[in-house]
Amino acid sequence: MLRKIIEVDEELCNGCGLCLPECPEGALQVIDGKARLISDLFCDGLGACIGFCPEGAMTVVEREAEEYEERKVMANIVKHGANTIAAHLEHLKDHGEMKLYEEAIGYLEEENIEIPAHGPAPELVTSEPEPCGCPGSISREIERPDFEEPVSGPAAPGVSRLTHWPVQIHLLPVNAPYFKDADLLLTADCVPFAYPSFHEELLKDKVLLVGCPKLDDAEFYREKITSILQANEVKSITCVHMEVPCCFGLPTLTRDAVASSGKHIPLHDITITVDGMIRETVSV
Repeated sequence: MLRKIIEVDEELCNGCGLCLPECPEGALQVIDGKARLISDLFCDGLGACIGFCPEGAMTVVEREAEEYEERKVMANIVKHGANTIAAHLEHLKDHGEMKLYEEAIGYLEEENIEIPAHGPAPELVTSEPEPCGCPGSISREIERPDFEEPVSGPAAPGVSRLTHWPVQIHLLPVNAPYFKDADLLLTADCVPFAYPSFHEELLKDKVLLVGCPKLDDAEFYREKITSILQANEVKSITCVHMEVPCCFGLPTLTRDAVASSGKHIPLHDITITVDGMIRETVSV
């Protein structure tokens, strides 16, 4: 099957092994002085190991690979003890993979293996939050003049390309008029701080949705985005996230939302480095 999976550039890899502790699934080993993916089956493609490679030798690619199987992964993980089990469960939660998380918990219960402490499972949210009465959450569109070219020069002021409010996924109304025939920009909330040309290069002519897959409820995000896609004729989605492992849950839940919507919507996945550069752009 065609899916996301880790790829190691052997020219860049120095065999330091710093990636290994971040792969509790056991898909990586250092062999002959290089980190190697020893099993497609064990690699979930979420990229938790990427941010710990000092040489930038690891990337997530899409290719033909054996399907990831959570139960087989768990059978391998439990051999390494409670700490490894806990790390794996946290990994699944951090990336919003609640279906796999539930399979992992089910396996432990069936095998009568104690579930180690790893923090509470996120609550599943199936409806929109109640209005808080805060004026800041009132939906509105923002009129912007048409700009031919951005003003240049060392003292030139920046131009905001934001066209609506609110922007946080929790607060966005599903049937807002600005979603009609829109190109969506779904971005992790750290991206605008890291990428200096966010407004002009990424946000221009797009409708913004902002969230954090690490600290917020990823399952709610998945359901909310699915509802937005089902209720509106959306032209495309651009998902922008940071290169750090905790951010890779955003493109995963976005792909799931597109699939659940039952619609064919072009999806563009952009990865931003912590020093403010575009590292990778993938279109589906």
